[in-house]
Amino acid sequence: MSELSTKPYLIRAIYDWCADSGLTPYLAVQVDEYTQVPKSYVKDGKIVLNISADAIRHLQIGNEDISCSGRFGGVSHQIMVPVSAVIGIFAKENGQGLVFNGHESSPTLTIPDENKAGENDEPPDSPTPSGKPNLRIVK
Repeated sequence: MSELSTKPYLIRAIYDWCADSGLTPYLAVQVDEYTQVPKSYVKDGKIVLNISADAIRHLQIGNEDISCSGRFGGVSHQIMVPVSAVIGIFAKENGQGLVFNGHESSPTLTIPDENKAGENDEPPDSPTPSGKPNLRIVK
């Protein structure tokens, strides 16, 4: 028996999480000869698709491929993306989701840390003082 890939299950999970959270799920795809998308919207061999219920119809996230119909520039297109071509799935509003490293490798969870917003990873210039705080009034 061949080993099942976790990738389609993780894609469905992030899609459901986005839908339940009121977020817009986006699918990043590496376009190849098996990918059916409007070629005029492909940039550098990649395309990002809005796969929210408001943007597309008849979404099917299977174990081998993802299919739906969507409109590009007002024209309806049938979309078919092999699961192996999916680079990642994420929420438009906050960037949270999964990025897949290679075709079938382990995903990388991307979660922005709100507590670190605007901070850098470098240590502070001066050491943190220890002991009892010393407050004084400055005029």
